[in-house]
Amino acid sequence: MKNMSSTKIKICGITNMEDAMLACELGADALGFIFYRKSKRYIDPEAARSIISNLPPFVTTVGVFVNHPLDEIITIRDKTGVDTVQLHGDETPKFCSLIPLKVIKAIRVEDDLDEDRVAQYPVQAILFDTYSDVEYGGTGKSFNWNILKDISYTGNIILSGGLSAGNVAEALRVVTPYAVDVNSGVESSPGKKDYMKLRKFIEAVKNGN
Repeated sequence: MKNMSSTKIKICGITNMEDAMLACELGADALGFIFYRKSKRYIDPEAARSIISNLPPFVTTVGVFVNHPLDEIITIRDKTGVDTVQLHGDETPKFCSLIPLKVIKAIRVEDDLDEDRVAQYPVQAILFDTYSDVEYGGTGKSFNWNILKDISYTGNIILSGGLSAGNVAEALRVVTPYAVDVNSGVESSPGKKDYMKLRKFIEAVKNGN
């Protein structure tokens, strides 16, 4: 079981330099840039490149893709310099194996979980998010974390979906993930982070209470 204070923190949906630098200053381990055009937090690859080139060392940058063709993922990776690819759509295990970078595969959880399906993905981490038949992510809603409590998957687990400063400590107690991923829970509006929400969320994760 992982020490909660060592849980990594990913702030997703970064759209501007101010929020990126603020997240880094407050202690975020990773920043997520969404390249899915239908997202309210979409960022143009050129804008992402500008932000990423100015980040301090040791901050991981994650490009979020939803059912993008492989060649488009590679092109955006080359243009932006993201370290890791997060696949948040309906990508297959075979598709994941073709990505020449570290890969996070998102699995959207509804009422139960197909653990055999999870185990098929040859990736560096599985991100569990809340299922929605309308959106691929960023719903601001959480799922029943107890579904993951006794999961047999032994790889790195990233917990996402409706997390905030008010509930992340409980989520850590139930799941003890490798990392947590937050987006709408630290925003004042889609694509704009809120200083106090961001600070309180990161403090809650680091303090474990």
